[in-house]
Amino acid sequence: MPAIVRPVGDERDALLTFLAQQRYVVRLAAHGLTDEQAALAPTVSDLSIGDVLAHLTTVERSWTAAIVGGPGASSPDRQFALADVLGAYEQATAETDDAIAAVGTLDQPVPVPAGARWAPPDVEGWSVRWVLLHLIQETARHAGHADIIRESIDGATALPLMAAVEQWPPRRTIQPWTPGTTAPR
Repeated sequence: MPAIVRPVGDERDALLTFLAQQRYVVRLAAHGLTDEQAALAPTVSDLSIGDVLAHLTTVERSWTAAIVGGPGASSPDRQFALADVLGAYEQATAETDDAIAAVGTLDQPVPVPAGARWAPPDVEGWSVRWVLLHLIQETARHAGHADIIRESIDGATALPLMAAVEQWPPRRTIQPWTPGTTAPR
């Protein structure tokens, strides 16, 4: 996936494409990490890249459940193998995309999950459109968070990681990340 989102068609395509881009950047933060590195919390936050991915998996599953009327998602255990966390995230995002594809209109109401302490008390629900915008916001926030965590581990940031994954040729401004190297500071 290129660093810049492709031209989009309608509103649904735009929302899903921008969400897919942010999901991709979050996954890039884990590229090339060992399980031990993915569990590191080297910043003032107590979250690791694995924790960020596990959190976003729960977020996707919770909102998908709200859209389709299913049970909410529980928080995963903080002990994990990176491949399992990435697999769970891929599955959760696919389930979200399937739920969105099945929705006739982005105006469809989505009720506030029962017992949601974080929701404004006077809001009974949102639209699917709002849920997609919220998922973009939440994923983008954590993509930046994961980028800072990753940079603290080995100096790698999103564009060099993207260049490595997508096999871009080296450029004056962007060198593909390689294992065992750190980005210049």
